[in-house]
Amino acid sequence: MQELLNAWLPNVMSKIPELMEAVWDTLVMAAVSGIFAFFLGLFFGVLVTVTRRGGILQNIPVYRFLDNAINILRSIPFIILLTMLLPLTRAVVGTGIGVKGAILPLVCGTVPFFSRQIETALATVDEGVIEAVQSIGLSPLNIIFKVYLREGIPAIARATTLTAISLIGLTTMAGAIGAGGLGDFAIRYGHNRFQEDVTWVTVLIIVLLVCMVQICGDLVVKKNTH
Repeated sequence: MQELLNAWLPNVMSKIPELMEAVWDTLVMAAVSGIFAFFLGLFFGVLVTVTRRGGILQNIPVYRFLDNAINILRSIPFIILLTMLLPLTRAVVGTGIGVKGAILPLVCGTVPFFSRQIETALATVDEGVIEAVQSIGLSPLNIIFKVYLREGIPAIARATTLTAISLIGLTTMAGAIGAGGLGDFAIRYGHNRFQEDVTWVTVLIIVLLVCMVQICGDLVVKKNTH
C-alpha cells in the first residue's frame, strides 16, 4: 500500500507533515471564525427579522440600516475584503497573515451571508403562531427564543450547514494571501510547483470536509423536523 501511494502520490507522500498542518489550520480557521459568525449572524438575522415592517419590534430606521449594511458587505468579493481589512486585522490581532490574520476577515465575510440566511429561515415560522403568542401577552424576548428560534431550528440548521460549507471555501481562498490551510498548501505546491497530485488530494480532502458538514446538518434537520 505504501509503495502504491508513493507511486501515485509522490509529492503528497513527501509532504505529509505539511498536509496535516494545512488540514489542522483549515479546521481551526473554520471552527473559530464559524463560532463567532454563528452568534453574530444569528443576532443580526433576528434583529433584521423583528425590526422589519410588521415585526414584533418594528423599527424601520434600524431595519433599513441593517438591511443596507448586509447588502453592501455581501456584495464585496471576499478576496477584496481580505485586502481591505488588512490594516484592521493587524491592529486587532497583530498580524495580517497566518491563521490568526484570517479569522477577522472570515468572520466579516461570513456574518452578512449568515444573517441573510437566518432572516430567510425565520421567515418560515408561521405568522399565525406569532400572532397567537402575542395575543396572550408573551414578551418580544420570549417570542424570539420560544417561537422564532425554537420553531425555526430545522431552517436555521439548513442555513448553518450552507454557511459552514461556504466558510470552508472561504478558508481556502484566504490561503491566497498566506493565511495557511489547504488553500495555501494547494497554491504553494499544487499550482506554483505544478504538483498535480497535491492539487487533487487537497480537493478530495475539501470535498470530504464538505460532505461531513452536510451529513451533520442533515441529521440535525431530520431530528428537529416534526
